[in-house]
This record gives sequence, structure tokens and C-alpha cells, in this order.
Amino acid sequence: MSVLQSFVDSVRGGAIEVIDLTAPLSSKTPILQLPEPFGNTIPFRLEEISRYDDRGPAWYWNDIHTGEHTGTHFDAPVHWVTARDGQDVSQVPARSLIAPAVVLDFAAEASKDPDFLLQIDHVKEWERANGALPDGGWLLYRTGWDTRSGDQAAFLNADETGPHTPGISAECAQWLAAETPILGLGVETVGTDAGAAHSFDPAFPCHSFLLGAGKYGLTQLRNLDRLPVTGAVVVAPPLPIVGGSGSPVRVLALVER
Repeated sequence: MSVLQSFVDSVRGGAIEVIDLTAPLSSKTPILQLPEPFGNTIPFRLEEISRYDDRGPAWYWNDIHTGEHTGTHFDAPVHWVTARDGQDVSQVPARSLIAPAVVLDFAAEASKDPDFLLQIDHVKEWERANGALPDGGWLLYRTGWDTRSGDQAAFLNADETGPHTPGISAECAQWLAAETPILGLGVETVGTDAGAAHSFDPAFPCHSFLLGAGKYGLTQLRNLDRLPVTGAVVVAPPLPIVGGSGSPVRVLALVER
């Protein structure tokens, strides 16, 4: 039996479980809100073209109105100024869109402190227990934030000082970008950076360091609690938008059972 046929049979038979890590995309999907004078993305919206009527009697279809970075989405390097000459989303190699993944679970810490930050020592302690981060793979950072994804206010968790969501320290972001072999970072929050990252040095260090190093980001993931600590494979194909800085993406995890 061929490798591919064995894979298909394993998926159909349940030996490999397919877990959807994607948040449904609708007008209620939480979106990032930047303060003035910065520009903001638009909420997701469908505009009906026809629905089995005079505009098209046998077909239903819509125009899509959305931003590249709405809902569960893929960050390409060119999204950030530190990689302004880097890959756009259409240039990401197809082989990079299927990769191993590990889960670092800090949901308990984030439940106590919404501003919790992952530090280098946290990652090194995880490695001592579970082995090295995957070469060419995803670091998926679980904080339990996906439980808030049905409510824009709770998801952004902002007050007069700005948003309060968990993330990664500037030192850890720089270390992950420069000293580890990961392909990219996946998170459950609205972006790869902490809510307070506008005040970090540099500001938004996950974007600055990881995208600047040619690595990728996945955001607004869910169901990370259903993945093993190691051993999952993530499939994350964005739309190949020429010149695009990112794209909504359907993220799937393959897990052996």
C-alpha cells in the first residue's frame, strides 16, 4: 500500500483524527481595534449576488468583504516593517504549510493574569520535559483565550489603559526568532502579540522579531486543548494573495489516535 493511500485510509478509519483549529468566520468574529490615528480592518461581511432568484435562478453566491487579518489568519513576513522585503502570502512555500506542531499550555496562568507573558525559562522548562521545539514546526501557545471568542469585548479585554491579553515577552520573542528552529508561532488571541505589546521595547516584538526572521504567525486558533503536547501535524494553507500580507486560513491538525 502506498504512503498516501495509507494516510487516506487512516483518516477515513479514524486512526488519524482531523481537528479543526479554526474559528468560524462571520460578522460577529472579533477583530483588532487600533486607536486613532491608525487604520483598522473591516468586519467580515457577505454581500449577496444571487440566491435562486432573478439575479441567478439556479445558484447562490456572495461577494466577501473582509481584511487579510480577520479571524483565524496567517501572518506572512511582509506584514511587518522588519520584513518589508520578505515573502508575501502568495510566496510562502507550499511545503511550509504542512508542519509538525507542539503545544505549550499556559491556560492556568493566563486565567489568573490576563497579561501573562511567556518567558524564555518557560520554554526551556517545557523542552526539558518534552524535548526540543520542532525543526520547521509550529509552536502553538495555549492560553484558554479561545473561550472568549464569541464576545468582542471579552476577547479584546480592553480598558482605559488598552487591551489585556496574554502573550510573549520581548526577550522570549527575540529568542524564539533567533535561537530556535520553529517555522512560526500560533496563538488563540487576536494577534501573536500580547495586548500590552504596544508598550514593549520594541513594540509588538512577536511581529517584529519572528516575521523579521522570515517566520510566520497563526492567530485566533481554537481547540488547542484537544491536541497532544507533541506529535500533531498542522495544515494551514492561506489564500495565495499576490502582494498580500496575510490571509484568513482554515487550520487543521492531524493527530494519531
